[in-house]
Amino acid sequence: MNTYQVSVKETTNNAIVKFELNEFITKHQSFEFNNIDEAKSSPLAQQLFYLPFVKKVYISSNFIAVERYNIVEWNDVQDEVAQQIEAYLNDGGVIIEETAQPKKVPVTVYAESTPNPSVMKFVSNKKIVTALFEFTSIDEAKLSPLATELFHLPFVKSVFIEENYVSITKYDIAEWQDITIELREFIKNFIENGKDIVLPEAATALEKSNDQLDNKFEALDDTSKEIVNILEEFVKPAVASDGGNIQFISYDADTKNVSVLLQGACSGCPSSTFTLKSGIENMLKEMLGGKVKTVEAING
Repeated sequence: MNTYQVSVKETTNNAIVKFELNEFITKHQSFEFNNIDEAKSSPLAQQLFYLPFVKKVYISSNFIAVERYNIVEWNDVQDEVAQQIEAYLNDGGVIIEETAQPKKVPVTVYAESTPNPSVMKFVSNKKIVTALFEFTSIDEAKLSPLATELFHLPFVKSVFIEENYVSITKYDIAEWQDITIELREFIKNFIENGKDIVLPEAATALEKSNDQLDNKFEALDDTSKEIVNILEEFVKPAVASDGGNIQFISYDADTKNVSVLLQGACSGCPSSTFTLKSGIENMLKEMLGGKVKTVEAING
């Protein structure tokens, strides 16, 4: 049984709040309900409509958005609604009946080159995973139906999946101009058909669930925590935009050496060593005084 966790996110419309989940609740489909009668196919939405201030319910891959009437302010009720949704889901409550008709939201996927000539990034307009995953062989990919199918293509060397994109590393036997359209269409159709990108148990099995990551972080020493926070805030967004990821491995207080793992497009990238030395190493030296001397990278 999944252990659902709900977090409250404000939106640009102050009448609407998003209740984000740590697991997917629909197969990349969206449903919109304007009243309790329309919500017959969603026991969860019907339950929410029993709250007198609920005007509209929108259910998507990993969030539930609720629009309120003006009789209340979200600040007064949002935590209670979040708890109600969490309790309902963890009690095995039905979210959407199989007969429900999803609101048609077209899936778009576009290809984007990365600084690594061996890696192409395929970006979706939908969130496809709640954690990041890297698979370097078909054996490793058992928990990812998408990666498993991609590995059946002879030119696929590794697959990196993040929030809304897939980075694919190819072997030199193929040129991007010959395979990009095929890959883009394949990934688009896979998402549109509502197939599992990764299996529901993948995050927990690979120790990537929010609870597991929080526990790992709490077990670190203070300097390691500072390094992780700097990487998260200043480095990860930049490398993610290039289709990759950087992950903290360890810190040695005696040698003042930091070890990091490079994944996705960063792994084996010709420019990553330069980025590491001139960018990340200098940043950590500057921000942490004399605590860091060197940064070494391990390619994923």
